[in-house]
Amino acid sequence: MRKILTILYLLFSTLHAEVINQYPSPEFLNSGITIIDIRTPAEWKETGIIKGAVPLTFFDERGNYDVPAFMKLLKSHVKEDQKFALICHVGSRTALVAKFLDQQYQMKVINLLGGMDFLHKQGYKTVKFEANHSL
Repeated sequence: MRKILTILYLLFSTLHAEVINQYPSPEFLNSGITIIDIRTPAEWKETGIIKGAVPLTFFDERGNYDVPAFMKLLKSHVKEDQKFALICHVGSRTALVAKFLDQQYQMKVINLLGGMDFLHKQGYKTVKFEANHSL
């Protein structure tokens, strides 16, 4: 997975991105903006998810991804001109995916820096991931 992340980072780091990078705050999390949690199902089960977030994994446990399938699901939750946020465990996956979505689809993405790890360190309480959440 690290190899794939490194390749994607190098590929997209040369492009100018309009991605907003910010740390999540309670105010932001309660603002009503759509938050897409791109972690894996195992991570959702282990640590829970942000209340109201849409669990929609990008990379599987092996680092594989399916862009057409992800985009189809993403577009069922977010309009193309709608600003939304991405979160993962520590922010490395969201940095890559946010740049990709900005460059390839001109989507308005907020990358939540520090990810779920940051939130947990701040004392944020997640909700239990249920199998009936959107995937």
